[in-house]
Amino acid sequence: MAPDFLKFLRGSSKSGAAHSAAARAAVRTQRSSSGLKEFSKHIGPDEPRVILDLGPTSPANLMRLTGMGHKVYNEDLLMASIDPRYLVKREDGKLDLSPQSFFTDSLVFDEASLDAVLAWDLPDYLPEPLVKPMVDRLHRALKPGGVLLGFFHTREAGSEAPYHRYHITGTETLDVQVVERFKLARVFNNRHIENLFHDFKSVKFFLARDHFREVLVVR
Repeated sequence: MAPDFLKFLRGSSKSGAAHSAAARAAVRTQRSSSGLKEFSKHIGPDEPRVILDLGPTSPANLMRLTGMGHKVYNEDLLMASIDPRYLVKREDGKLDLSPQSFFTDSLVFDEASLDAVLAWDLPDYLPEPLVKPMVDRLHRALKPGGVLLGFFHTREAGSEAPYHRYHITGTETLDVQVVERFKLARVFNNRHIENLFHDFKSVKFFLARDHFREVLVVR
């Protein structure tokens, strides 16, 4: 078989794979969320709130929340965590992610300045050195009584469970969109989640489909 034809086939395969990944990323699946329903009750439309969205930027979230009169910040921490600026060289020459360097630029909020945080499924994918420092910073930044919504995979989801982008479509409904770039880093059980949010006032679990645990944490 001619080399040029083999090259064409290889190119077509790569192009097809890229197209398939793009197609999967474009698909949105709607889901109901008891955790979002409870979160919506806490933020309400009655008075302006300050809300932090830690997922990939979603125009739908920004429009919906600002349309209710809330002020919204967005920080895509997972994307920021792969920035090579935050790597430091160890004595053996290997590179490590530096939480100190990372949080110089991320989650820079005054104490008790946030009313609510949308953490989505970020804790399952964030590099290990950043997880506990992130929670500590959010605890400091949230007002007493402030809330955090997180989604946690169960083991049944499997090691290839994809990261997601979440678009709020109602008080208890979401459009869920796969983000192909990131792999599951860990699976928390209920005890791990409770320990992670040990300094918070309460941790409430909601049953969810698709091998998720939805968690609402109150500061």
